[in-house]
Amino acid sequence: MLVLAQVSDVHLGQDREGDGGERAAARTARVMDYLNGLPGELDAVLVTGDIADQGLPAEYETAAKLLDSRHTVLTCPGNHDVREAYRAGLLGEEAAGGPVNRVHELPGATVLMCDSSIPGRHDGLLDDETLDWMDRQLAARPEVPALVAFHHPPVALHVPYVDEIRQFGEERLAELLGRHPRVVALLCGHSHTPAATTFAGLPLLVAPGVVSTVNLPWEEGGTVTFDHPPMVAFHVLDDERRLTTHYRPVV
Repeated sequence: MLVLAQVSDVHLGQDREGDGGERAAARTARVMDYLNGLPGELDAVLVTGDIADQGLPAEYETAAKLLDSRHTVLTCPGNHDVREAYRAGLLGEEAAGGPVNRVHELPGATVLMCDSSIPGRHDGLLDDETLDWMDRQLAARPEVPALVAFHHPPVALHVPYVDEIRQFGEERLAELLGRHPRVVALLCGHSHTPAATTFAGLPLLVAPGVVSTVNLPWEEGGTVTFDHPPMVAFHVLDDERRLTTHYRPVV
């Protein structure tokens, strides 16, 4: 049994409310303290993008400290991240601008952390380089179940603001997934609200946002609120390749 935690959209450095980013840092610290204090073990913690709010080097310095964990932490960029600063500050690599894609072999499963960001834009796309990389990685160990994670959902979630800047070009992703039955589910963030749907016949699990929550249109018209506590998702992959997801507020 594989147990993963997923957090998303921490937006470290956010100062739109005039708090100098203190709220984002405090909420992220609360979530990581909760995960680090669990009595049981996690196979990994996935952070699915928008780690920084403005993509500044100082934000990634903060992120490296706050995301430090006794658990393995895996990340991918979101639309607020800047690849060069992300690479240098989080990965300790040269500040290059290409897609940030990483594959991780965990006990009993492969996790692909994919870059759906488009530099300078808020909508998402898995570009040719990323799709080719995914194709090679998924072909390498066809007998091992795989989870594919990225920031932008490739379908509309019925949250108008998010749907306008979701992942497009999704038909290419669907075609790729059709060639690789080892993929058991897709994991993403971006929406700042937990959701569960399907894409290409697979579960698509959307992590809530840490920094804030987006109200649904029939709640308060899609406004952003800081009143709800941050949340995490726990994904359990069992020996039958069935994925079960639990969402947990961190109060």
